[in-house]
Amino acid sequence: MIRAGKLDRQITITREVETVAASGAVSKVWTPVATVRAELIQRSADEYLTGFGEAASGNAVFRIRYLPGIITADRVTCDGLSYDIDEIVELGRKRGLELRCSEVA
Repeated sequence: MIRAGKLDRQITITREVETVAASGAVSKVWTPVATVRAELIQRSADEYLTGFGEAASGNAVFRIRYLPGIITADRVTCDGLSYDIDEIVELGRKRGLELRCSEVA
């Protein structure tokens, strides 16, 4: 069960939408799907070796109340940072969702 007092962050879930202009040009825009309260379970910065040296990768796990229609192609924005959703875990029987995310570079 998710306690209301632990939902101390406000996150926005966004989805990429393609729009076609009259000239035929296609543009992709991230539009908000929902703004919800969340609990930040874990935030870490893992360093790993890349081809040009070391780089930092930020991971975060957010817990929210159940919201249908969230997919892994969506993004989460929290405190000015954007995260790609890597995995969605349902908690209980539609009680909540755990969003495991990685920071967008």
